[in-house]
Amino acid sequence: MLSVGTPVYNLYLRALGAEVGRGAVLFTGHVPVCTDLLTIGAGAVIRKDSFLNGYRARGGFIEVGPVTLGADVFVGEQTVLDIGTVMGDGAQFGHASSLHAGQAVPAGACWNGSPARPAEAGYGYRTAGTARCGRLRRAWYGGIRLTGILFIAGPLEAAAGALLWSRPRFLGGMPELDSVVGAAALVAGLIVAGLVVAGTVPRLLTRLLTPGRTYPLYGVHFTVQRLLSSWSNFRAFHLLFGDSALITGYLRLLGYRLGKVVQTGSNFGTTFRHEVPALSEIGTGTMVSDGLSMMNADFSSTAFRVVPAAVGPRNFLGNDLAWPPGARTGDNCLIATKAMLPLAGPVRENVGLLGSPSFEIPRSVLRDKRFDELSAEPGLHRRIAAKTRHNLVTMALHLLVRFALVCWLFAVALLPVTSRGWAGWAGTAGLIAADLAVMVTLFVVADRAVTGFRPLQPRFCSIYQLPFWRHERYWKVSSVLFMHMFDGTPFKGVFWRLLGARVGRRVFDDGCAISERSLVSVGDGATLNMAALLQSHSLEDGAFKSDRITIGRDCTVGTGAFVHYSVTMAEGSLLEADSFAMKGSDIRPGARWLGNPATEGTSAWGSSKNASQQSAVTAANGRRCSTGRLEPGSTTRTAPSTWTSSPGQER
Repeated sequence: MLSVGTPVYNLYLRALGAEVGRGAVLFTGHVPVCTDLLTIGAGAVIRKDSFLNGYRARGGFIEVGPVTLGADVFVGEQTVLDIGTVMGDGAQFGHASSLHAGQAVPAGACWNGSPARPAEAGYGYRTAGTARCGRLRRAWYGGIRLTGILFIAGPLEAAAGALLWSRPRFLGGMPELDSVVGAAALVAGLIVAGLVVAGTVPRLLTRLLTPGRTYPLYGVHFTVQRLLSSWSNFRAFHLLFGDSALITGYLRLLGYRLGKVVQTGSNFGTTFRHEVPALSEIGTGTMVSDGLSMMNADFSSTAFRVVPAAVGPRNFLGNDLAWPPGARTGDNCLIATKAMLPLAGPVRENVGLLGSPSFEIPRSVLRDKRFDELSAEPGLHRRIAAKTRHNLVTMALHLLVRFALVCWLFAVALLPVTSRGWAGWAGTAGLIAADLAVMVTLFVVADRAVTGFRPLQPRFCSIYQLPFWRHERYWKVSSVLFMHMFDGTPFKGVFWRLLGARVGRRVFDDGCAISERSLVSVGDGATLNMAALLQSHSLEDGAFKSDRITIGRDCTVGTGAFVHYSVTMAEGSLLEADSFAMKGSDIRPGARWLGNPATEGTSAWGSSKNASQQSAVTAANGRRCSTGRLEPGSTTRTAPSTWTSSPGQER
């Protein structure tokens, strides 16, 4: 959204019914749904990728409840606040953490973890400082932003639509532009222009910001930082170059500091983010999976600053990590999927870190070392060259699929369509439906064709072997982003089946992602919440493994939860919000698991018809959008303080 992080966003939420205090700053792009149940106090700061929806789905029901944040609270990045959660005035909530239903952070306290608990000594998340940022400054910036949206961006979009609508009459007798030529020119032009912008604009804008200096919000420097973040995070290029030897060159183009690159052919995944690329440092020999967020900027309710964020050498980073400045990690660490980076205590080296809050585990396991000879000389250079050739073909297929879609859109845009009466409306609606049908068909066929129209099989191999290269092609050639258009509708299950997943009847999918569709089975009546991920593979230090995931009848996967490969959820079981079900977990019928890593609660959650805890919903003062008896709440135990095996990691 164009207004995220600005006073205009606050006005928008207030118009939807939320109580947003003066001077609050919200950077999350996940717009709350039950806004009339949302209260945000004055001066609050909510970082990006936070979920405070005011509702959740479980056991076939929608439950709603308030989310209440006091004045001057801080909510970190990649967090989930379930219904019925409360934060008192001045409270701090750490990155990669979650508040489960009914939890309350006392005023002035600092909590973190999943589920959250009081943070250890030395933790504090308010590091941006303060500056003068009064009501006039906020009003001026919001007015300028609103003017740009209403009187520049809006009219330009309307003009483009009108031009496309009237093109045959507008150009009169001029020859029609061939759709293939037009599509080729557009795709090539966007690639070249995007690379030029990515290689120049971020570097120029970075010169206008001094690391460590405190700047007031809603001024020239704030605008520079937001533009810098927007114009250097091109998801299309991340997907195109990721998981290949070309990604390191692209990162250097953006301004990343990589030092001496030890090329593996898979140094970086296909999804990552940053605030300031030139302040992002990745140590030599480090491999990074998908979902890394380099937090190069700190924000308060009145000020911000940009600061370096550094990852040490010879690290392996799992999936979905928020990497803050000052993380207490050094050389040769394995950071597990969804782990919370430590900000206090000694610098961790030669260990693994798992969980939120994180604890130490072995750096690696013996089983995963069987492919070490493929990662060593002699022959490594030859194997990387072979992988790169295969990746180049994959990238060409990736572009070919998108080129075919653009050709179709050009052909449709050039069709002579009447603009008069019901015939014009019917023709427009028909073309929109045709565009959607062609896009879905194209990506479904590409997804199935890349595997030879056969389901995926469990694998255990090196990243330097052909089965892994083919799996990379499966990730990259197709796209399932269109699936989010159907979140919360019965159509999504239909499209998952077209893509190879075994999805039962009456499945409610509110925004779940499935990485390997044909390795996943979802039973009848299951409930999959927003931002949940079913991940059927791992990648750790050059060893790739994939296996099946089974979600049984009437199961629920909570908001932001992560289900790893070889996990089985038996009938009626529940995985709570932001929980991490590690590889090989076997969740028994009716059990309630929670935490990172997830462990079982001390009592069963109950069947799908008794889908909620009485204590949580009572604390939330919410309601369920259906009839049904509510079961008493249960007490749970937290994640273990030690772990004896290395976690599987995701690419």
